Amino acid sequence: MKHTRKQRLRHSDRSLILLSLPTLLWYLCFCYLPLFGIVMAFKKYRLSPGKSFLYSLFVGSSWVGTDNFRYLFMNPQIGQIIRNTVLYNLVFLVLGLVIPVALAIALSYVRSERLRSAAQTLSMLPHFLSWMIVSYFVYAFLATDKGLINSLLQALGKGPVSWYQEPGAWPWLLTLIHEWKAFGYSMVLYYSYILGIDPALYESAAIDGARPLQMIRYITLPQLKGIIIMMGLLSLGGIFNSDFGLFYQVPRDSGALVKATQTVDVYIYKALMEQTNYGFSAAASLLQNGLGCLLLLLANLAVRRIDPEAGL
Repeated sequence: MKHTRKQRLRHSDRSLILLSLPTLLWYLCFCYLPLFGIVMAFKKYRLSPGKSFLYSLFVGSSWVGTDNFRYLFMNPQIGQIIRNTVLYNLVFLVLGLVIPVALAIALSYVRSERLRSAAQTLSMLPHFLSWMIVSYFVYAFLATDKGLINSLLQALGKGPVSWYQEPGAWPWLLTLIHEWKAFGYSMVLYYSYILGIDPALYESAAIDGARPLQMIRYITLPQLKGIIIMMGLLSLGGIFNSDFGLFYQVPRDSGALVKATQTVDVYIYKALMEQTNYGFSAAASLLQNGLGCLLLLLANLAVRRIDPEAGL
């Protein structure tokens, strides 16, 4: 009898392993095998004619140690670049938690099923648009000659605004565009968690005379605490990364907007394309992802100390 039970368990284990095998292979090929490329951050990569990439990397490229990292901080604008990246991500983190949670809670109180479905569909549509398409939409609004906003300003008797020459407006514009594109996915995620809350909790609260705001405060938000913390920690782990499409394609790489749109990822891309400095780009990517991972671990440790049941 015990032998039969062991055989069943082994068969079940094999089935689960086979089921997860495609995912494991995907992670192995695209997430773990490329890790050997980290060595590029410590080398001056040169392509050896007629040789493979691996030969060029490990044999044909000279070892430079930490020179690539020092080169990163020699740029006089590096302080502004890091500040832009961190501040934008902090704003995105806060708004990315507050706005979707608030809208998901509001959506849960909508009685019409058709209206709820329409709201979810419309909010998710921007998430599937590429940044290239979004950049053309933004240009249609902000173009100096035929843009919708300038056309309205001229109709009101005011002069046109050269939006792609005004860096002061772009922190607000980039924040608005980012939230418009990203809030739908998070809202639907939080809304699905709200649907999983036991309705008996709300019924008991209603019998006791609780108002909707009290239900939100004492039932909905505590039930969402786990997913809110998880999403916040994941966003915090990417605080040194930036969405390349948002900061490069949407402003159309305007030189006048460098102070407002230059982030670490845009800086890495320009170094790679203009200077063909693969080692510098690899060093910058390794540094920003390493610091992000360290920050994620420290933040998760702090959360676990405050609430052992929370965190990742």
